[in-house]
Amino acid sequence: MKLDILVFGAHPDDAELGAAGTIAKEVSKGKKVGIVDLTRGELGTRGTAEIRDKEAENAKNILGVLVRENLGFRDGFFVNDEAHQLEVIKMIRKYRPEIVLCNAINDRHIDHAKGSELVSHACFLSGLIKIETLLDGKVQEKWRPKLVYHYIQWKNLIPDFAVDISLFMGKKTEAILAYSSQFHDPKSKEPETPISSKTFIESVRYRAQDLGRLIGVDYAEGFTVERMLAVDSLDSLI
Repeated sequence: MKLDILVFGAHPDDAELGAAGTIAKEVSKGKKVGIVDLTRGELGTRGTAEIRDKEAENAKNILGVLVRENLGFRDGFFVNDEAHQLEVIKMIRKYRPEIVLCNAINDRHIDHAKGSELVSHACFLSGLIKIETLLDGKVQEKWRPKLVYHYIQWKNLIPDFAVDISLFMGKKTEAILAYSSQFHDPKSKEPETPISSKTFIESVRYRAQDLGRLIGVDYAEGFTVERMLAVDSLDSLI
């Protein structure tokens, strides 16, 4: 299956927190979107990998993405090396996306920056004909996405552009809350984490509101780029 957009996240819930509004918007426009999680989030303080598996599937259905895969890399310990690059390349060549979205280039969690660099490098290497990968016993054809964008996570990085998600903020919130084990639950006796505080979801909403304010809309999500953006004409931006 060829996808228009493939979204990578180091952990289940990364894609939702960083780009769920944009994903939902693109799906509503008829784009074919998939998500690949690098790890199962097994080192997370709250919940279990098995619970996260179910939550990720629920979030997938909420957003309407066509496929979701998990590469099963070691949470906290995966690295940007040949073995991991080849597994990511297989996904890129399998789904042949025009656009890849991936983790923040710099963030509080060490896996986010690692995942960002790993996917970025794999996108380039995937276009090299002399790198051979096999999927289901068949040699894959080379493929390089046209664009790689990085969503923003914990740190307030300055985005290179922002996407209007005003009509999809509710869907973004719903997809995030699908990970009920990770966020505030007054009945939970599990340890508190930075994202399980009472105000965390409010902070996600506030960031979207503030980015929206900066571009003249209600809500927005920000992204950073790897190469200079180009526009077709002076009036092609909102």
